[in-house]
Amino acid sequence: MNFATLASLPPKNIFPGAIGRYAHTGKMTVGEVDLAAGVVVPMHQHPQDQFSYVLAGRVEFTVGTETRVMNAGDCAVIPGGTLHGCRTLTACRILDTFAPVREDYR
Repeated sequence: MNFATLASLPPKNIFPGAIGRYAHTGKMTVGEVDLAAGVVVPMHQHPQDQFSYVLAGRVEFTVGTETRVMNAGDCAVIPGGTLHGCRTLTACRILDTFAPVREDYR
């Protein structure tokens, strides 16, 4: 896949209130995730490095022991294996990038 319109890709229900659409290469995954207001993503970790860029909305994001309210234009940088989670303060659209690829999001 040389080009993709993320909004046109098949939706993947990540959990209630969170729907992602993902494109993959052999080494990375990128996805646009829509989250309803009030969604809590529990603290978790995975081996992939992750960048979460807020496209729209407001979200309280925790990475390790640091918590910050993020707005459109803000990015969370999450090294692989780091505990992280979030709570949406409004409906949000977030661009998530993972390396290496998230096989579970294919």
